[in-house]
Amino acid sequence: KQPNITNSNMPSLPSPDTLKPVAASASTAVEKVLPEEVVEEVVKDGVEGDEAGAEGSEQKDEAGAEGGAEKKKKRKKKKKKKKKAAGGGDSAADGGGKREPSIRPATRGLFEGTFADSYVSLGQTNPPSIPVDSLFADRPFPAGEIQQHPLDCNTYRLTSAEKRANERLQEDLYETVRHAAEVHRHVRKHAQQIAQPGIKLADLCQSIEDTNRALVGEDGLRRGIGFPTGCSLNHVAAHYTPNTGDDTVLKYDDVMKVDFGTQIDGRIIDCAFTVAFNPRYDPLLLAVREATDAGIAAAGIDVRLCDVGEAVQEVMESYEVELDGTVYPVKCIRNLNGHSIGPYQIHAGKSVPIVKGGDTTKMEEDEFYAIETFGTTGRGYIVEDLECSHYMKNFDAPHVPLRMQASKRLLSHINKTFGTLAFCRRWLDLEHGGSAAIHGAKGKQERYMGALKNLCDVGIIQAYPPLVDVKGCYTAQYEHTILLRPTCKEIISRGDDY
Repeated sequence: KQPNITNSNMPSLPSPDTLKPVAASASTAVEKVLPEEVVEEVVKDGVEGDEAGAEGSEQKDEAGAEGGAEKKKKRKKKKKKKKKAAGGGDSAADGGGKREPSIRPATRGLFEGTFADSYVSLGQTNPPSIPVDSLFADRPFPAGEIQQHPLDCNTYRLTSAEKRANERLQEDLYETVRHAAEVHRHVRKHAQQIAQPGIKLADLCQSIEDTNRALVGEDGLRRGIGFPTGCSLNHVAAHYTPNTGDDTVLKYDDVMKVDFGTQIDGRIIDCAFTVAFNPRYDPLLLAVREATDAGIAAAGIDVRLCDVGEAVQEVMESYEVELDGTVYPVKCIRNLNGHSIGPYQIHAGKSVPIVKGGDTTKMEEDEFYAIETFGTTGRGYIVEDLECSHYMKNFDAPHVPLRMQASKRLLSHINKTFGTLAFCRRWLDLEHGGSAAIHGAKGKQERYMGALKNLCDVGIIQAYPPLVDVKGCYTAQYEHTILLRPTCKEIISRGDDY
């Protein structure tokens, strides 16, 4: 509050004329006390001191400005040195951490113009090491591609207030599966960088799985890997992952199917793509990728499963591929199917064929499906062969009394670590036995093959050997997980790569 300077009680200030005699008398008093020479010297020293002080302050200001500039330069240099993260990757913590992607994938068969390090624009490191949920701490996870349900009977769904209200009740579920899908996208981008000729398949799978565990924040059965990483080569279509001691190396002329999953609260994202380096396989990869997209477009609420298979086959078998001067028609592998997905259940009961005919069961609201297609230059029919690596506890496994103590111990480990999710022998050989969150470094299983065979024989565990076409042919696979929401169809695992 400002004071009132017009108050009559305030004493008046002396005028400049009144002050002049006072100053003169003070000067006379000084001259009487000190000699005239001393007064002149003091005044001179004072003037010089003032000038020196002014010059000193100016120099100080200039030096301070220069010093400040040098400090700023040093700070900038220090910031440049912080480009490396603790894990050896690029840091996402320097100045926001978001950068422009620049690395192209090593494989063919993906969308044109895609980058294998696109996650760096979100603040992720390369190779990825930051848990995905921390990148989206203040925002929702990105939704997948949205498509309308086919059939005229579904046109009302987009504008139905009742259906939109049903979706709002399930927002938590949608966030969970979108979280898992975003993890899958980051991990597969990493796989597209390291999957190059000369890499051991065991090293490739281990890197994919370690990255998967790190980005999802592995926590036992609550979140982690959905199933073992498949890296089936050439005529092997599915269910192959290297066992311990398998030193198979990826070659330039190989066609490899990379199939892995991520799960959070039992909600599994099942998604796969094909790796090839030789351009002669481009028609095969394009045929299968477009057939998968055709199957996704045909799927929807009240659609019959056989109609999806017919749409897939029509697109797939319109392609052919020339290999070594011989033209091969691309065929669907008729005894491989897509499938519905349930909580902690990768195959939930319904099968989606990839050829016309078959099951007339209808798809239903709120169901999850893995729409996957397999194309081949061979006979179009697969059989089980080679050494088994994939196993899974039957979802409805009966209670069977076990006599072997080794079988009891192994079953206890499987129940605690994997539940009804698929696992592989290579995981049992690791120090953590499949889950570091549960076992630490004390989970490794020793001499378990006899017990594993016993569990398979009594029907508790199901073995899934590799599925192979005729030797010498080439097979390809593309797969996405979709959700049939009440108002629309969401391709949860869709990315900018395929």
